[in-house]
Amino acid sequence: MLPPYKLASREWQRENTVVRIGDCQVGGDAPVVIAGPCAVEDEEMLVRLACRLKAMGVHMLRGGAYKPRTSPYTFQGLGAEGLRMLHAAGRAAGLPVVTELTDVRHLAEVCRYADVIQIGSRNMQNFGLLREVGRLRVPVLLKRGFAATIEEWLLAAEYILVGGNREVILCERGIRSFEPYTRNTFDINAVAAVKHLSHLPLVADPSHGTGRRELVLPVARAALAAGADGVMLEVHPQPDKALSDGPQSLLPGDLAGFMEELRGAGRRRPRVIA
Repeated sequence: MLPPYKLASREWQRENTVVRIGDCQVGGDAPVVIAGPCAVEDEEMLVRLACRLKAMGVHMLRGGAYKPRTSPYTFQGLGAEGLRMLHAAGRAAGLPVVTELTDVRHLAEVCRYADVIQIGSRNMQNFGLLREVGRLRVPVLLKRGFAATIEEWLLAAEYILVGGNREVILCERGIRSFEPYTRNTFDINAVAAVKHLSHLPLVADPSHGTGRRELVLPVARAALAAGADGVMLEVHPQPDKALSDGPQSLLPGDLAGFMEELRGAGRRRPRVIA
């Protein structure tokens, strides 16, 4: 008997789905790294950072143009101009770009500039938005809601799959708990569980999962050990001056060491899902 998330389930499809984005394969033999600032702030800085990330071996550039913030008084993103800057930086560095779609009214312009559409935690159960991206043939990165169960997360993916878009990447980004030391509680259980329950590729976001720079890379390593197909990391050349999420943003030098670790580990062995 199939679970409620039929198309996302491993009972429906035993082999792992691989989502191809340019030369990158999410769900293949080697982990992918998506990196960049939380928010697009300045084109010159972003181009320099993107080129540096490419030289390190990063596979995709991330950056927010539309920022759904808890407070209306905080930086909300540069909108369409930010999308243009992100696209320009990706082109300059030779990296595909990932950015968040927050409103169906922005769908056409996001599709114009982005290679991967991110549905953020706050919109995981925005079913109208999920249906719209389900009609596309553009890769979608679906973040887990910060109060969502694993089943609710996979059912959100089902909305996209039912529409015909099979290019879905899941993203574990931590859940809300009673622990105040970290921004969220990164759910390592969910990484291993989802790889058992679903054929969809999964990346981990330890930046939002911890909210603390010193914890990001240890948790990234743990997520990869648990079976994640990649990591999404916030990186900024001057985190103390970042307009969004500076405390959880890595310095480029921190990421360089992590990328060396991944290269030293080589290609990983295929996983057998019981």
